Amino acid sequence: MRRGRAGGRPPGFDAEAYKQRNTVERCINRLKQWRGLAMRTDKLALAYQAARHLAAILIWARR
Repeated sequence: MRRGRAGGRPPGFDAEAYKQRNTVERCINRLKQWRGLAMRTDKLALAYQAARHLAAILIWARR
């Protein structure tokens, strides 16, 4: 459906839900900057989870 000049946000736009989604997406994008996490090179789930925790801690500490 084309909205034309009246276009923009959908009628059911929830600003608070959008803010939360934006925060989660930014966090995921920061975690993907770590090559090992983005490519999932760890064979064991435990090692992948440890790398994910380490990356999250380092990202949080930089703030």
